[in-house]
Amino acid sequence: MPPGSQRDRTPMAFDRYLRYEHLTQELRLLASSHPRWFTLESIGTSFEGRDIWLMTVTDARTGPAAEKPAVWVDGNIHATELAASMACLYFLRALAERHETDAEVARILASRAFYVAPRLNPDGAELALGDVPTLIRSSTRPYPHDEEPVAGLRRADIDDDGRILTMRMVDPNGSWKVSDRDARLLVRRDPAETGGRYYRLLPEGMIDEFDGATFRMQPRRQQLDLNRNFPAQWRQEHEQHGAGPYPTSEPEVRAAVSFIAAHPNIVAAVAFHTYSGVLLRPYSHLPDDKLPAEDLWTYGKIGAKGTELTGYPNISVFHDFRYHPSEVITGTFDDWMFEHRGVFAWTVEIWSPQREAGIADYKYVEWYREHPVDDDLKLLAWNDGALGGTGFVDWYAFEHPQLGPVEIGGWNPLFTWSNPPPALLEREVARFPEWLLWQAAIAPRLELFEASVVALGDRTWRLRLVVHNTGWLPTYVTRQALRNKLVRGVVFEIAMPDGIALESGSRRIEGDQLEGRAYRPASPSSWSGWSGDVTEDRAKAEWIVRGPAGASVDLLARHERAGVVRASIVLS
Repeated sequence: MPPGSQRDRTPMAFDRYLRYEHLTQELRLLASSHPRWFTLESIGTSFEGRDIWLMTVTDARTGPAAEKPAVWVDGNIHATELAASMACLYFLRALAERHETDAEVARILASRAFYVAPRLNPDGAELALGDVPTLIRSSTRPYPHDEEPVAGLRRADIDDDGRILTMRMVDPNGSWKVSDRDARLLVRRDPAETGGRYYRLLPEGMIDEFDGATFRMQPRRQQLDLNRNFPAQWRQEHEQHGAGPYPTSEPEVRAAVSFIAAHPNIVAAVAFHTYSGVLLRPYSHLPDDKLPAEDLWTYGKIGAKGTELTGYPNISVFHDFRYHPSEVITGTFDDWMFEHRGVFAWTVEIWSPQREAGIADYKYVEWYREHPVDDDLKLLAWNDGALGGTGFVDWYAFEHPQLGPVEIGGWNPLFTWSNPPPALLEREVARFPEWLLWQAAIAPRLELFEASVVALGDRTWRLRLVVHNTGWLPTYVTRQALRNKLVRGVVFEIAMPDGIALESGSRRIEGDQLEGRAYRPASPSSWSGWSGDVTEDRAKAEWIVRGPAGASVDLLARHERAGVVRASIVLS
């Protein structure tokens, strides 16, 4: 084994977040150390010219990935959501460590494939991981305007400690006061309260063009949200902030969309984000009764398995994760995958500080609008105990050059809220490999049931090829795919050498979709209306050929989502 190979090197500890160069090194090492299973390629370049890496994982001995049902996995489309890329890398590392020792992993990689893009937005992540973090939403491309913003409070590390925290300043019209239960905690001033010591809270930073009295927040020069730039239900900027000038206008999104569209064997998708500790499913913009009923049922089953394996609740974006009750988000990846590609797609929001602090039953987005002070005290207690005080910075005095005396402190957002603290990273991302593997295991899979020849006399032969879907999901995967005519049925083909003539049948026969086991009733009782296990999971094709005994004829059955079956029949 050459120096630097996987077996010559201590495996990476998942207790830190990797910058682009180190992440690239880890991916190249995996590919070079496991060439039979791992293939690394660039599917495009980012706005700043960085390669967007994609790892294909399958057992090459059993055929190429393109001829197997595949699961797409990605992460870090949002700049500060660094745990997402580490979840992808952890999954790849788990496959590398288990493909030879775990029989189930070996079985899945023999018959399925994974396409894993750990960091779709490498430019934004580099800003977040800088020595002084710059925290933007997504891409570094200026949008919607190219010029630098002017005027307003600009977030900055004003005391050169490598962090951007919160400033508090005494203000008689401030909205906040010190809690009488913990001096670090600021709580809302009562609606009719007067006469106390009140504070104004601001992000740490400087004020450009300050007039000594008034200011606004200075807008970011980079206002794109790459997860609003996908084609499904894309809307213009005045309706959907950050969506870009047109669908897939951004190179990072275009790279993902182009790859996925060119790989119809993708049957499931999981996009890792942070944070909330929840598994999100479409739609983002429509209620559940707009989904095909069978797809809603299947989403429920996949989600229940996800909750069982990860501990995260599974919920609808529209019903349970909206930022405002009268608004929806559109142009998202999971909606595009379900609506336009017809596959089950999920957004996984890694990490929940609230749950870590013992706040078990909370309403995700709504929690930030309204929650009891006891929740904040639980979070501070969690900081003091589990985090050793590293998550919350005690307030300290600072002489601001424009505002005068202020105090700086509060939560360190990047590695307490947006991402797990490094010491807790591995525990959090270790939740997901089993669910990803299970989603591959339930994919439709075309397998051989029968390949036969019958002599009819006078050098004439009847050939038959029968295949069946051994996967749990049907070959079409979703009813949405059927409704939008997104997928072909099984295609049969015959290839004959010179000297063989086709007497009956077609060189290419278009077959039907094959059912899986997903829609079997809970009980085989007659009252359920169940008609028995008819052979909706099988398809056959027959040909009559004329030719000499001993000649060989090649038969093939293929389905773009369920794989390929080949059989070679000798006329005898």
